[in-house]
Amino acid sequence: MRTRFTGIVAVLLGSIVVLAGCGSSASSTAGSKTIVIATHDSWAMSKSVMAAFTKQTGITVKIEQHGDAGELTNKLVLTKGNPIADGVFGIDNTFATRAVDAGILADYTPWSEPASVSRFNLAQGSSQLTPIDYGDVCVNVDNTWFAKKKLSPPKTFEDLTAPAYKGLTVTPAATTSSTGLAFLAGTIGRFGNGWKAYWTKLTANGLKIDPGWTEAYEGDFTAGGGQGTYPIVVSYSSSPPYTVPKAGGAPTTSALLDTCFRQVEYAGVLKGASNPGGVEKFIDFMQGRQFQAALPENMYVYPVDTTVALPPDWARWAPVSPHPYAVSAADITANRNAWLRDWRDLTSR
Repeated sequence: MRTRFTGIVAVLLGSIVVLAGCGSSASSTAGSKTIVIATHDSWAMSKSVMAAFTKQTGITVKIEQHGDAGELTNKLVLTKGNPIADGVFGIDNTFATRAVDAGILADYTPWSEPASVSRFNLAQGSSQLTPIDYGDVCVNVDNTWFAKKKLSPPKTFEDLTAPAYKGLTVTPAATTSSTGLAFLAGTIGRFGNGWKAYWTKLTANGLKIDPGWTEAYEGDFTAGGGQGTYPIVVSYSSSPPYTVPKAGGAPTTSALLDTCFRQVEYAGVLKGASNPGGVEKFIDFMQGRQFQAALPENMYVYPVDTTVALPPDWARWAPVSPHPYAVSAADITANRNAWLRDWRDLTSR
């Protein structure tokens, strides 16, 4: 769960008028046993798991997708006071403080959380956003492509700027994609104040920028299933298991674990929700073992309950980075707008 920065601003500003005119989706659930959950376009959960929640609680969940995590967060902020849903899933740690600072979320902390959840809590806003899953945003490479070209694949951020890899890398945009913003944050974690010099070199080396992850991975990546021509893509450490051939064996792609930024996704209750109690029950359910165990194969992310067993292919082919690059939520809050403005200027030259 997508356009250039200037485009998304225009779309979001325009959406104020549209959303104000059409009224609140959340209001339609008043007095009912339905909750509306606003989420990103990458939401995918099995019908059987969702049916289990309805059977347990009598509550039906209506999922409404609103673009990437960044677009989702911006839309919720712009509709503050007239919420488009009862709850939200998919705000990540690169946008979390924007939602918290905007005051769009109600306080809620699950009564019983897995012990491992504490490591994923926000320093600010932990009573408003509940961790549900996490993933490492990393550079991925098409091993088959590199083997055919008899070219050693890159291993580090620095390698991507080498002449040997000119015109081979595609990434989602930092301004319109949470995956792209996580990649930007990873380079900031790696290079500090030198990140702009790095992006200048990366852009000069033929970097392609797409609006979102789907366009980059499924469209432009050579191993993404389409007719892509870029063998290096920004994706996730959990992506390689999905390129294991049907006949078995090793994945045809791999994640570069020295290029990762850890992304955490959260759920929360929106202020003004018509059915806040229903959302609270759903958040409890999302932290429960049935939902947590279904996350890897449905949404390609890791459960925050680390006692939940991963699928066999994940345990073998989808290790998380032992040392992901980190940028504090406070730094992201203080610098996000400036970083995105500078990134846009650097990559549009």
